[in-house]
Amino acid sequence: MAGELPEYYFRVRENGAAVYRVDTENRQRRIEMDQIAVLNIRNGEIKPHGDRTLSEADLKTIRTWMEERLQILAHRDIDDIYRAVDYLNLTTQWVQSKATDDQLEAVTDALLLAMHDLRSTLVRKKADSLTKD
Repeated sequence: MAGELPEYYFRVRENGAAVYRVDTENRQRRIEMDQIAVLNIRNGEIKPHGDRTLSEADLKTIRTWMEERLQILAHRDIDDIYRAVDYLNLTTQWVQSKATDDQLEAVTDALLLAMHDLRSTLVRKKADSLTKD
């Protein structure tokens, strides 16, 4: 393999990750991954795997990964919202220029309800924000 492998591998799970220590210093020169912990990104919990005791270096690396992961997820959230704005614009263009009557019949109620829900929520949040200031 080209390059140096990292000391830790994080297998992403829905609410966090399983953490493995990567070892290539064995007689067969195979990559071995030994699970050392499971972490929950939502509540910050780090559980050692089995009877393990995590070192300060382990904990520091895990906490750093968690901070970076939270930043990645936050960036993805806002990026998804900007994509939703683009999709709304593309949907408007599709409705105006290409949609058939049957297609509109199939999607109009769902779109109107979703847009009404979004608009109501946005207006309420905006009003709450303005009254706080």
